Amino acid sequence: MTIKFTVPGVPVGKGRPRFTRGGHAYTPEKTKAYEETVRLCWKTQSGQGFAGGIPLLASIIAYFPIPKSTSRKKAAAMEGTFHLSRPDADNLVKAVLDALNGYAYPDDSAIQIERCYKIYTNGLPRVEVEIREAKKP
Repeated sequence: MTIKFTVPGVPVGKGRPRFTRGGHAYTPEKTKAYEETVRLCWKTQSGQGFAGGIPLLASIIAYFPIPKSTSRKKAAAMEGTFHLSRPDADNLVKAVLDALNGYAYPDDSAIQIERCYKIYTNGLPRVEVEIREAKKP
C-alpha cells in the first residue's frame, strides 16, 4: 500500500522545544499549526493508515518559493535547483512524520527515510509526501 498527499504552502521545519520558567517543555505554535495542516491534508487526500509492525519508506519533496528580490533571469535559473538554506531537511522530515505519528501509523520508529529534497520553484510552494511499505533491501 502507498499513501500520497500534498501539503500546500511554504514548508515548515520542526521547531526546537521551548521551555517555561518552570522548566516545562512545549512545542512552538508555528510547528503545532503546521503539523495540524499536515494531518488535515493526509486525512482529506488519503486518510489511509498502516498497521503496526510493518517497515515503511518515506519520500518527501519540499518546494520552496524563489525569493521576491531575485531578478527574473536569476529566478529562471534557480527553478528546480536545490534549496540550501533553512529549514534543514531533517527538521522538515521530523515535522511531517511527527504530525502523522499515531494517525497514519502507530509509531514513526518503523519508518526509513528514502529521500528528502528541498527544491526552489516558481510554482506554488508545497510538500509532497509518499509513504509506502518497504520491501527487503
